[in-house]
Amino acid sequence: MLVQLLYASRFSEGTSAATASVILQQARLRNPDSGITGVLCHGDQLFLQLLEGGREQVNALFARIQRDTRHTDVTLLHYGEVTQRRFPSWTMAQTNLEKLNPGMLLRYSALPVFDPFLLPGSSSMALVDELVASASLQGRA
Repeated sequence: MLVQLLYASRFSEGTSAATASVILQQARLRNPDSGITGVLCHGDQLFLQLLEGGREQVNALFARIQRDTRHTDVTLLHYGEVTQRRFPSWTMAQTNLEKLNPGMLLRYSALPVFDPFLLPGSSSMALVDELVASASLQGRA
């Protein structure tokens, strides 16, 4: 059974933007063994991550993320069963939300600043889909 899980979190106090690189490296090392794929989006003090894989593996990873002291306000935005992955060949792609065109963000947000805590999960999922379509993702390892 394949599932997708989308969550948002805030950087913990004392966490820097460099933390996103560390999390990305760890994901690329660990995810292949668990069959997890997805994308990590990061911006001004927040993470938005879409995970996909087996239900047990994704749930276990999300539980670890909830306990990870680098994150606060971990909020589940979307969870559902899927018949196929969005990112079958990416252990973890990434993008910096601060470098996106404000016009793209305005399609999903009232302001040109992306805040997934104020949007329905469907809007955040649509943004991830647009990032894929516009090739705004990097490091598709």
